[in-house]
Amino acid sequence: MRVLRLAMLLWVALAGAAQAADPATLRIGYQKGSISLVLAKQHRLLEQRFANTRVEWIEFPAGPQMLEALNIGSLDIGSTGDIPPIFAQAAGADLLYIGAEPAKPQAEVILVPKDSPISAVGELKGKRIALQKGSSAHNLLLRALAKAGLGIRDVQPVYLAPADARAAFERGSVDAWAIWDPFYSAIDLEGKARLLADGQGLGLIGPFMLGSRAYVEAHGAFVGQLLDEISRAEALTRSDEAGSIRLLAQFMGLPEAVVQRSFSHRPPSPVLPVSDEIVAAQQRTAALFFDNKILPKRVDIAGAVWQRE
Repeated sequence: MRVLRLAMLLWVALAGAAQAADPATLRIGYQKGSISLVLAKQHRLLEQRFANTRVEWIEFPAGPQMLEALNIGSLDIGSTGDIPPIFAQAAGADLLYIGAEPAKPQAEVILVPKDSPISAVGELKGKRIALQKGSSAHNLLLRALAKAGLGIRDVQPVYLAPADARAAFERGSVDAWAIWDPFYSAIDLEGKARLLADGQGLGLIGPFMLGSRAYVEAHGAFVGQLLDEISRAEALTRSDEAGSIRLLAQFMGLPEAVVQRSFSHRPPSPVLPVSDEIVAAQQRTAALFFDNKILPKRVDIAGAVWQRE
């Protein structure tokens, strides 16, 4: 009995020490389309798991803006597509790749108006294409153009945040729009766009979880547990699909049908380690942007990958 009591006291002491070691604050960035993070936020999973940490959720319109905040020290952890961290590295951000999700090629698309005569990517030559600069849509466009024998200089990119890009698309100021879910599912269900191409067959990789190097290295065990909680939130898309669709629709201000459609474009997406294969793929993507004179300098991906404790 005494041994059991001592063991319980030791467990309580260790648990208390672990909680005490958690950081005082966590500033975590998300986008409305970040399904795992939105579910974690709305279910308060991080607040429940890390009672001694004040969790501050900060919404961003897209990945580049999020990593600008991380670069200037206003953010600790965030989730973006594959391209924003490359540009952030080139800008001198001391970030770490801390996790990766599977690719979602059906959620990355190039759209044209429903009545557009354009029927193939090769016909985009000379056309105006709206996209968020330095986003996963930028990567999609580069790869799709290359497959069609074109380069970025063969089209007229119009760099706009998603909401502004949709407005330009609807009023006919651009000929095409490179975008991701849930923006894609929303306009598709409204019948205002036609799919020209998606990311299938283009060698895309998935989104990344990223963090400030100083924050991640100071709180490694905490960051590992944080990633576990985000994966737990993502699993709700399967264990409670209807409830997740309802919650996300309310949060995003979208019809449930839009969220349900976006679910059909994504595979199960837990946070995975950043493997050597993912590092190599991300390095090839960085080279693609540098070779197209879009990225101002070469960056080293492997040197910015966190090794989980």
